[in-house]
Parts: sequence; structure tokens; C-alpha cells
Amino acid sequence: MTTQVGKPAPIVREISVSWKPEEAYRRFVNEFTNWWPIKTHSIGGPRIKRVVFEAKVGGRIYEEHIDGRRFQWGKVLELDPPRRARFTFHPSRPENTAQTIELLFHPEGSGTRLELIATGWENWGKGAERARRGYQIGWGLVLNLWAGRMTMRMRLINAIGKVVLMMQLIWHGGRVGLIDSAEGEL
Repeated sequence: MTTQVGKPAPIVREISVSWKPEEAYRRFVNEFTNWWPIKTHSIGGPRIKRVVFEAKVGGRIYEEHIDGRRFQWGKVLELDPPRRARFTFHPSRPENTAQTIELLFHPEGSGTRLELIATGWENWGKGAERARRGYQIGWGLVLNLWAGRMTMRMRLINAIGKVVLMMQLIWHGGRVGLIDSAEGEL
């Protein structure tokens, strides 16, 4: 889907949770390392020690491997707890190909509706529309994991993601090849 010729439309995903906005924000931003699916949504997979979201403007988002190597995923642009967070996102890619992710935490009854908006797909370059389609699915899975939901549909999507990961590993000559081909090492 495109909004203009050659400019892919933003991804907009929403999910509602029973947590108040303060708790939803804290769980996403401050507890990022606790819920992010590192085995399937990272560069290092089983070699990851932790994923870090430095909750300050200018803070980095990165994965740290058990051997000490670090790969930057993005940079925090804006934090307005518990209403909003914005950051760039470019795991394993050069910073100039980053998307901007905006998280909006809307009060909804006694809970919160999280709205995720991913823009800047034109920065990706060749293959942007294909990448956007993949991230459309991926962000849906990630948000459901954050919310503590794993429906049958999410299990199927996760299984498909594992197959895609296996194909990437084969293409790059295994996990070490995938890591060595990644950009953004700190």
C-alpha cells in the first residue's frame, strides 16, 4: 500500500490492554528487555545477552551479545511518559535506512489502547514495500507478545517467522554469517 508513487504508507497497529497508561508505558519502554522476542526478532538470536532500550532522549536501542558485541537498532527521539514515545528503528541496517516508530498510549476505559505508527519506509530503499509488508505482520506479533497474548494466529505467524529466519540463516551461512553481515555494530 502506498500513499504516493514510491512512498509506502505508514504501518498503524493498535492493541488494547487492561493496564493503565502508566503501566502500559512502563512495560513497553522500561521493561523492553523482559518481553521483546529476542530469539526470533534480533540479529544474534541465542547469542543475545540482553536487549536495551535506554529510556532517555538520545538513548540507544541495541542488542548485546554474550561475547560483548553490540548492534544498534535505533535511537530514542522523544519520551513523554505515559503518553508517547518516538524512536528510530533499523536493526542490522544502516542508520540512514531507519523508520520512525511512534507509540501513543491512549486511555481507554480502565485500560489503554496502544497505537504504533511506523513511518519512513522510503528510507529503506529498494525492497521498501516488501519490508513494510513483513513489518506489518511482525509488529502485530510483537505487540501481542507485549500484551501477553499468544493466539493460534500469532503462533502460526511466529512459526512462519521461524521459517523465514531459517532461510536467512541458510542464505547468510548460519548465525555467525548473519551477525557478520549486520550493520550498526557499536
